[in-house]
Amino acid sequence: MTQHRAQPNSQTLHDRLAAIGKNYYGLLGLHPSASVIEIRQAYRKLSKHYHPDTTTLPPHIAKGKFQQLNEAYATLSNPERRAAYDLSIRYSRISVMQPTSPLNRPPNASGHSPNHAYLDPIDRPLSPGELFALLLMGASLLGCLLLAIAIAIWRGDPL
Repeated sequence: MTQHRAQPNSQTLHDRLAAIGKNYYGLLGLHPSASVIEIRQAYRKLSKHYHPDTTTLPPHIAKGKFQQLNEAYATLSNPERRAAYDLSIRYSRISVMQPTSPLNRPPNASGHSPNHAYLDPIDRPLSPGELFALLLMGASLLGCLLLAIAIAIWRGDPL
């Protein structure tokens, strides 16, 4: 009776992991902002479930899932490898405010939902404040250049 109850949970977990694909965070059932402790806890829980010696799954499925878990944990537990992996899946730990609705394109044109944590510089236009700051920087640069030319002319230096 106990094995009969464990089998549907095993199958449900197996289906969930199969549907997630190659995303290491999804494989561990975590969000990319998860801490190292959360990653370790999720890995230990799932490794007990998928270890070929302790699971009720067929050996070939258990071995494959256990190897995927080991690969995910090896990547996410190493800070340099995790940073490179985060970059490859386009996850940024820097919070950037995104508009609630896309401004210059129809919804889901990029294949992402509007409230995602993955950043793409072309997904958001410059804000009015950013445009004003660029205008001030350009005007300052032009003003400095004109001032330098005016001083050179006033002193009689050849340009």
